[in-house]
Amino acid sequence: MRLVFAGTPAVAVPALDAIAASGHELLAVVTRPDAPAGRGRGLARSPVGAWADAHGVPVLTPARPREPEFLDRLRELAPDCVPVVAYGALVPSVALAIPRHGWINLHFSLLPAWRGAAPVQHAVLHGDALTGASVFALEEGLDTGPVFGTVTDEIRPADTSGDLLERLAHSGAGLLVAVLDAIGAGTARAVPQPADGVSLAPKLTVEDARVRWQDPAFAVDRRIRACTPAPGPWSTFRDDRVKLGPVTPLPDGPELKPGELLVEKSGVLVGTATTAVRLGEVRAAGKRAMPAGDWARGVRVTAGEVFA
Repeated sequence: MRLVFAGTPAVAVPALDAIAASGHELLAVVTRPDAPAGRGRGLARSPVGAWADAHGVPVLTPARPREPEFLDRLRELAPDCVPVVAYGALVPSVALAIPRHGWINLHFSLLPAWRGAAPVQHAVLHGDALTGASVFALEEGLDTGPVFGTVTDEIRPADTSGDLLERLAHSGAGLLVAVLDAIGAGTARAVPQPADGVSLAPKLTVEDARVRWQDPAFAVDRRIRACTPAPGPWSTFRDDRVKLGPVTPLPDGPELKPGELLVEKSGVLVGTATTAVRLGEVRAAGKRAMPAGDWARGVRVTAGEVFA
């Protein structure tokens, strides 16, 4: 089939690689406009745009996909279908109607669970045992369209959102190509989503990533893993913000007050509402990430000090 691909971040690139190797014709990619990045805040191409540049594929960067110029260009390209992975903008009905097979979206949850911008983060945050990816027909509603197919993946005890998303990006890419093949062959069948089991996954904010030491150890662990790598879990020490890596819950650890720090030969422990957790890495403002023990020695943590 003749395809135009819509996507923006690095998690969409495995799907592009799979499509490029599939035999379908990739006419162009649609991605978000170049945006400030890095310390210099210079304009940078999105990962999808950079992939297209490297492969000689035309790049479309409308500020909004309802712009008349973009709609006219899409009509000129006349794609059979537009596969989407994390594009990052709402697609209006006038654009959805242009390809004869519509737009199909790879979403990183088992719909109707976790509709929205951060499905993987919410699956980890809420302690789900199983998640996956779904390919569905894009509608104007929030991830409400009928589903062509799914893949599943077990959430492992130490998985961060980054770990899980990396796996789903690759398994989901295979699913997306399989659905495109079936659409092209006329054998694809989309099934409406059930009315039960709907949950929403809004984007996690920086405030969501602040560690709540008054929570039980399992909830502290989940929040830190859910916010790794983005937006980045953090706490405050001596009124300065520090970013934290994943922790290890210690069911048999010493009793500590929530947020209380204890430096041992085996590492740095922090109290929660239940049992202590062992810190992994710590990154103070303007510093590189380092093992928690090195950080604690560098700032000379004293008995009774706490993360706020």
